[in-house]
Amino acid sequence: MPVNSVNTNSGAYTALQNLNATNRDLDSVQSRINTGKKINTAKDNGAIWAIAQTQRSEVTALNTVKESLARGSSAVDIGLAAGESVSDLLVQMKDKALAATDKSLSTSSRNALNEDFKALRDQITTVVTNASFNGVNMLSSTTGFSALANSSGSAMRVKGEILSLGGANVTVAAGTTIGTSTLATTALGLVNASIDKVSASLARLGTGAKQLETHSTFVSKLSDAVENGVGNLVDADLAKESARLQSLQVKQQLGVQALSIASQSSSMLLGLFR
Repeated sequence: MPVNSVNTNSGAYTALQNLNATNRDLDSVQSRINTGKKINTAKDNGAIWAIAQTQRSEVTALNTVKESLARGSSAVDIGLAAGESVSDLLVQMKDKALAATDKSLSTSSRNALNEDFKALRDQITTVVTNASFNGVNMLSSTTGFSALANSSGSAMRVKGEILSLGGANVTVAAGTTIGTSTLATTALGLVNASIDKVSASLARLGTGAKQLETHSTFVSKLSDAVENGVGNLVDADLAKESARLQSLQVKQQLGVQALSIASQSSSMLLGLFR
């Protein structure tokens, strides 16, 4: 190839190729700075992008798990609060029943105690009926709540505790009264048994609530760890990219100058013909 030619300017071609390469690198750096990511699409790095995308789906699934655990915790917490109210009502009923076992009571006093007892008894039904959260009542059946435990769909269950009148735990029936000393003695036995059984039920619910809380904390930490792992794979080092941006901008300016100089070499041949 002739060193001096008006048809071919190899110097300009080389300068243009270098300038185009610099512009591509500059576009890549600017994209990383704009998005904060070094890998935005599968084109940037197919293998790493695929791994990151899989882990992003894991984070999304873990968020769903956390929401399920939160619903379960709310249902159990409401069940615990209502159960504690039932226990308090039983304590008050014990006081009324014990007082009614006194055979020396006047009829009016016994009737007053009986009315108080029945009001407290009926209040248990009201409390249990209203102990629902999002359609789940932990005190009306043993079904309880099954929360998601992981992204694979496994579940962890907290069983319900039946605290309705006349059940296995609250042995006081809907018709239990203390209208006579004999009835009061019978009611006192039922109330004492109910207090012990309700306490055991609340202990089991409390254990379940603690399990949900502990697992929710673990899932939150796991989600954060996975999200940090995704960041390690795809996030850009902005300090490094900023320094590289300045370097490429200088390189771009030099490339433009080099192309300009190379393009002028052909016009210099005109001086030979003057």
